[in-house]
Amino acid sequence: MPDAMHDRLKALSETARTEIAAAQTAQQLEALKGRFLGKKGELSAVLGSMGKLPPEERKAIGEVANTVKGELEALLEQAQKRLEDAALDEELKGPKLDVTLPGRAVAFGRRHPVSQTLEDIVRVFSRLGFEVYSGPEIELDWYNFEALNVPADHPARDMQDTFYVDAHWLPKGVGPVVLRTHTSPVQIRTMLAHKPPVRGVMPGRVYRKDSDQTHTPMFHQVEGLLVDETVTFAELKGTLAAFARAFFGASTKTRFRPSFFPFTEPSAEVDVSCVFCGGKGCRVCKHTGWLEVLGSGMVHPNVFKHAGYDASKVTGFAFGMGVERLAMLRYGIDDLRTMFENDARFLAQF
Repeated sequence: MPDAMHDRLKALSETARTEIAAAQTAQQLEALKGRFLGKKGELSAVLGSMGKLPPEERKAIGEVANTVKGELEALLEQAQKRLEDAALDEELKGPKLDVTLPGRAVAFGRRHPVSQTLEDIVRVFSRLGFEVYSGPEIELDWYNFEALNVPADHPARDMQDTFYVDAHWLPKGVGPVVLRTHTSPVQIRTMLAHKPPVRGVMPGRVYRKDSDQTHTPMFHQVEGLLVDETVTFAELKGTLAAFARAFFGASTKTRFRPSFFPFTEPSAEVDVSCVFCGGKGCRVCKHTGWLEVLGSGMVHPNVFKHAGYDASKVTGFAFGMGVERLAMLRYGIDDLRTMFENDARFLAQF
């Protein structure tokens, strides 16, 4: 029997060599591997009868079987490399690659015009001594409206078409939850967390149900707040005039027009001399020489009351501006929506 098993192993080795050498695909190789070396393969079938041999003969046949197994594994590995090399040679026979051609230049990214504008605004106010504060974008109605002197029945709510959030995780009675419509709630949170004096700017994303050439459902604002014992409207005017000159240019002029905001009294819209015509009058400024850029005013006593400040001891001013609006003026962009379309050709201009 040992001689018979030895002959079977020799025949198996010769057959495997021939068929592995003839294999032309990876699938054929995989099939041959299973046929000869698998758990139910031919080598296992031969070794299955080793248990009938005496111990001394079993060892000799086992050594031969291990040798055959090693040879077959080596042959399969060599055949696999042969097929991979052949596939690579075939691939290289394709279109010629001219290695002397110059490489393609790496395209570097650019800061988005909104990001650039936002950073420049914050940088100007930081030089004026303002700190930067932030708050949540998903906000309680109380911070977004009530604490800012905008109760549920106030007509000013009609000026802001609001996204409401189904905040099922909050306890009942906490109140409606919204995507903040402005960054003004950060002013309330800042005053609740800090005693006066407070001097800060609050940049961030805000949300309103509005979409056209000059509005998007998501946009950016920067709010400002200064509270101390003797803050005056004159300081508000001086601060915003300094900002306008730093942001638009040293020759920029400002003017204040009476307006209404529920969280400030008195309130004013702030215009700057047209950055396109220098105040002479053009199509952009509708031949008035002025462009509206932000809203401002003295903080309303009711806002101080909600923030826990004594309105008889402190005064303050607040202002807010749309970052996209200023970016459009700075870079001459005529459609706000282009800044959110991710068109690399557009963004590469900045």
